[in-house]
Amino acid sequence: MAGSPNASNMVVGLDIGTSKVVAIVGQPTDDGGIEIAGIGSHPSRGMKRGVVINIESTVQSIQRAVEEAELMAGCDIHSVYVGVAGSHISSMNSDGVVAIKEREVTPSDIERVIDSARARAISEGQRVLHVLPQEFSIDAQGGIREPLGMSGVRLEAQVHLVTAALNAVQNIEKCVRRCGLEVDAIILEQLASSMAVLTEDERELGVCMVDIGGGTTDMAIFSEGAIRHTAVIPIAGDQVTNDIAMALRTPTQHAEEIKVKYACALTHLAASDEMIKVPSVGDRPARDLSRQALAEVVEPRYEELFTLVRDELRRSGYEDMVAAGIVLTGGTSRMEGVSELAEEIFHMPVRIACPQNVRGLADVVRNPIYATGVGLLHYALQETRHGQGLKSHGGVVAAHKGRNELARRDITEDHSALARIKGWFKGNF
Repeated sequence: MAGSPNASNMVVGLDIGTSKVVAIVGQPTDDGGIEIAGIGSHPSRGMKRGVVINIESTVQSIQRAVEEAELMAGCDIHSVYVGVAGSHISSMNSDGVVAIKEREVTPSDIERVIDSARARAISEGQRVLHVLPQEFSIDAQGGIREPLGMSGVRLEAQVHLVTAALNAVQNIEKCVRRCGLEVDAIILEQLASSMAVLTEDERELGVCMVDIGGGTTDMAIFSEGAIRHTAVIPIAGDQVTNDIAMALRTPTQHAEEIKVKYACALTHLAASDEMIKVPSVGDRPARDLSRQALAEVVEPRYEELFTLVRDELRRSGYEDMVAAGIVLTGGTSRMEGVSELAEEIFHMPVRIACPQNVRGLADVVRNPIYATGVGLLHYALQETRHGQGLKSHGGVVAAHKGRNELARRDITEDHSALARIKGWFKGNF
């Protein structure tokens, strides 16, 4: 891959999760998909509920994941698209109005109206991550998705504004830069995941995507093709592991293994005669436990999680607009019985989704745990296709430059929020 002429159009997604760090290297295919060239994964140490709590540990995890991806792809990575999650993220719908200068909508009019929509008072210590256009109105005509070239005197935009705590974003950037990498953009994780797992029809009909990770559960609600609501729920896979560890009195790493191998989210689906060995703490002997008893520990936590998601969906006001139902993704959605339990609680169709439109290492990445990583690539390539994303050198350079030389370079963030908005806007409308 190092010598290939396409090394310049590769991009790298870095999903710094609570339970794992994943680096994925990919490049665009002619049909709008992604060719995965390399993937690296390492257990995450130093993150809690999507936020950095130990810089040194996080840096090490990022380095390991990136090195693994570099080896597989045969190239040097020096800039990445990074996902961000956590309870510090907040979102709201906003609108802006401007006069159309030339009586015909130009790109600068669209830029100005989006700027006026983002000028809503953001509390101190918050940073705007995304300004995502929902629809435009010209004079009295609403519901316009692509206003460019239309005639009128007054342009209005409705947008979804996503902000994050400045210090949380800076800590993530700091960790990435300590690895000698540049940050191309910081992207909301559920926005990335939705790009990897949702279909165009689902976005149009109305859908609620729920990405259940290790530390946080991220929600994104779409209708009529645009994102309408985002939320983060601080209950996820780590709580399930913790419940197992406490109830079965077993060390956390064994609880995690038991969860992945044997757990079931619905008690009546688990066999009562199927026994599992549960290691004890210290030098006490292991005990036998039925899978059904394990499911009785796991089910209440998933029930609580789905009830919180349902409450958030009701609070958002879009519950009646998600005709396509619920799409679950993320590592914690893979357990047996999860979709059946979710259907019981939501009373609407539920599917568990894997990343789509991928080639290369497709059999590896077609797994809900890689939804955010692959989604970051979709986001990045959407930007680059419209000339707004990476610089001409791409996110990867052929494997000649040493990491130290890259780390020594003075890293500047040349990625303005406006360029990201334009890239997103052009890709979606």
